[in-house]
Amino acid sequence: MAYSYGGGELLSDISVKLAPGSFHFLTGPSGAGKTTLLKLCYGALLPSAGTVRLLGADVRTLERDDIAMLRRRIGVVHQDVQFLDHLPVSENIGLPLTVSGRGGDAENSDLHELMSWVGLTERANGFPPELSGGERQRAALARAVIMSPDIVLADEPTGNVDWEMSQRLLHLLIELNRMGKTVVIATHDLSLIRAAKAQVQARVLRIANRRIQLAGADL
Repeated sequence: MAYSYGGGELLSDISVKLAPGSFHFLTGPSGAGKTTLLKLCYGALLPSAGTVRLLGADVRTLERDDIAMLRRRIGVVHQDVQFLDHLPVSENIGLPLTVSGRGGDAENSDLHELMSWVGLTERANGFPPELSGGERQRAALARAVIMSPDIVLADEPTGNVDWEMSQRLLHLLIELNRMGKTVVIATHDLSLIRAAKAQVQARVLRIANRRIQLAGADL
């Protein structure tokens, strides 16, 4: 698989398979293409050459509605977290349920449980501008997993938080992996990767010179 941007090839000869329930770190220098690769992984971009298969389906053959349905099985924590500032935090987190028409009592119960899991129960009725950086990231993670996706992709989830909060976010992502979710974390923070080695069996994928290199064995 390859991807070109602005006339130049950003990624080339990329061949990687994410096994169900696996845990991966995606690393590499700034501008190497980590965010681009994640976008290819959830169908936001199409490859300029080769094939991308999402949950067994070739993205090139899918209609827009098919891709939308597939994306419900992929939770994404974006690097630049965007919320609707006029809605309470709980409604922002529950937005995917609302959009999909699944806002019933059972789902509302799941929402309360999820907010407790990420430690935001007391912020439920607050608004996004009132949240700290760490709280925003935890809210973004909660929103990404509200639909119980099979895969969680996180783009620099600890980039704007302190070490203690980065460890808390890492712990939440490891818990998701232990529930059977496939987790991919794009990060340039090698200390975060080292901190994970005692807690989870992970693979490190490094993007360098437009290609993916497997950085050693299981951590």
